[in-house]
Amino acid sequence: MRAKEFLTEDNSKGYISKRYRYPTRGLHKFQDVEGRDRVYELNRVMMAIASASGESANEQLELDSESWAGTNNVAFPYTEEEANMLKAAYKAVGSEWEDINSGDLESIELPSINKESPVKPFKGYKR
Repeated sequence: MRAKEFLTEDNSKGYISKRYRYPTRGLHKFQDVEGRDRVYELNRVMMAIASASGESANEQLELDSESWAGTNNVAFPYTEEEANMLKAAYKAVGSEWEDINSGDLESIELPSINKESPVKPFKGYKR
């Protein structure tokens, strides 16, 4: 079976026909409740699978709570050009987006960060 026979990207919006379901085994489709972030949801499910025993579907699993990026994808442009590329891509795809740092691409260390080494240089090391 060729990939184009079971992976289609047309206007079907995630629908798989009965014909394509027959040759598959154990096919599951899942998403988060709000249907927002497939990659993060997949990551969370894979973490849960790693901690499951497989003995029962009713097994109670413990996971850390969702991170701040859990309901959103995140991108970190380093340059203004990259930021403009992202904005054009968001527009093309129709994504909702927010520039959390309001266009500020500079990385600034907090005042609490040590700027001098606490280790004394060895004898003979010239500064």
